[in-house]
Amino acid sequence: MVRHILADSLKKAILKAQETGELRFTTLPNIQIERPQDSAHGDFASGIALRLARSVDMNPLQLAHIIVRHLEPIPQIESISVAAPGFINFILKREWLAGLVDTILSASDTYGNVSIGNGSRLQIEFVSANPTGPLHVGHGRGAVLGSTLANVLAAAGYRVHREYYLNDMGNQIRTFAKSLYARYLQSLGDQVEMPPDGYMGDYVLDLAHSIVESHGPRFRDMPQDEAVAAIGDLGTSVLAKGIQRDLARLNVEFDEWFSEKSLYTSGEYNRVLTLLREGGYITERDNAIWFESSLLGEDKDNVLVRGDGSTTYFASDVAYHYNKFVGRSYDKVIDIWGADHQGHIPRMKGVVKTFGVDPDQLIIITCQLVTLRRGQEIVRASKRSGDVVSLQELVDEVGPDPCRYNFLSRSADSQMDFDIELAKKQSAENPVYYVQYAHARIASILKGAVERGVTAEAADTLLLKDEAELSLIRVLSRLPEVVEEVSRTLEPHHLPHYAQVLATAFHAFYKQCRVLTDDEDLTKARLALVLAAKAVLARTLGLMGVAAPDHM
Repeated sequence: MVRHILADSLKKAILKAQETGELRFTTLPNIQIERPQDSAHGDFASGIALRLARSVDMNPLQLAHIIVRHLEPIPQIESISVAAPGFINFILKREWLAGLVDTILSASDTYGNVSIGNGSRLQIEFVSANPTGPLHVGHGRGAVLGSTLANVLAAAGYRVHREYYLNDMGNQIRTFAKSLYARYLQSLGDQVEMPPDGYMGDYVLDLAHSIVESHGPRFRDMPQDEAVAAIGDLGTSVLAKGIQRDLARLNVEFDEWFSEKSLYTSGEYNRVLTLLREGGYITERDNAIWFESSLLGEDKDNVLVRGDGSTTYFASDVAYHYNKFVGRSYDKVIDIWGADHQGHIPRMKGVVKTFGVDPDQLIIITCQLVTLRRGQEIVRASKRSGDVVSLQELVDEVGPDPCRYNFLSRSADSQMDFDIELAKKQSAENPVYYVQYAHARIASILKGAVERGVTAEAADTLLLKDEAELSLIRVLSRLPEVVEEVSRTLEPHHLPHYAQVLATAFHAFYKQCRVLTDDEDLTKARLALVLAAKAVLARTLGLMGVAAPDHM
């Protein structure tokens, strides 16, 4: 990327000035290359002179001139200038911009890829909701965040494994099974009470009715414990398939659905507990087994096994993360959790440290809540059931593309408002429609070219000189930088922002420059640019998991 070339050139120039005695310093700050907000200041800028000025005891403007004087020629750069109070600005060569069109067309669907990951193995676990009910809108936000990050990290050179951790055991599963069993008996006409802490949603009643239709009264004749377990397994299996179906509709797929129960049946949990005990991190008191988090700097210890012998979620998470880092040897693990799990992060970081793993290899992202709106009105309940609005209902009403685009539009640590009515609008007010319309408009142009028998073959892209053409190419050049930024910051909201900028640049080009003209050579050049724009738009939408339609 040009950004890296510029940073390397500036570093060499500064070190050269040090060798000549013009500068004296001990530590060179990190050289950052930015895209100026005002294009009049150039394509790239660096404030390295401002950051270095104090350590060399020099005016930043004077320092910037010294650095520029020592810069070797940079093939991609037309001109370099210095601006107060000490910025160094760079303008790209028009010839390089024109050549980028050919580069994009050659790269096709790999344009934008970077090599930050260098083939290292990365696991990303997301959603992981208990199979005790349908997914709600908040789960959808985490699902889209996780699947988009997985796409971008794969484009950044990581070997990515997408995983759903299926909580198929524990107290919540037992409570759900008891609730479903009670509803099942009620469906058969028996007078039974629901558990006081049971699952009261309408979906449990619907599920119970379906079990009666499929299996009749046979579970009523079993011993109660056996019947509860059997009905619980039936119910969680149906709900897990529903979760998988709802996520697939949102264009979210997983490489693996990892069973919590397997950690116990395989003996992995017992092995981990033994290792922690041997390491001095386990204590028994108050009729429970504790992980001594306080030894690792936490305020309090955490229960692994309760007095009744049941394990906590934390116990399973300990074994699961051992499986990730030690059992399967992932180089990096990303967990995406709900905001209510924020307090769980320090103890998980501490646990992986006991495995001999650098805690920085575990990255935990928390997703804030989603508020649904219809314009100014807050949507608090489902029209269908009166309960919380399910993800399925939202996707049914709005469609998968607006859901994904909107969920990605804000950073994960920000609460977001999702305006259902805006997401359904077929107009430029709706951001996803605006971006997808740019792709559809390109498809229409290309269809017109086919009808006229014109292609971009042997196009001379050096004919692209109009400012609208060059502005569009400048935006196309930014995709690798966006992929790099998202993969480093793990903030995919930069993608929809870039998509908006790209669509705006294309629409401006479309208004300014007629593509199918009487000038055959210019038409070919502009067709090449249009094809490049189509490729980059499709790649950007693809990374977000959003469709790139040819018709709207």
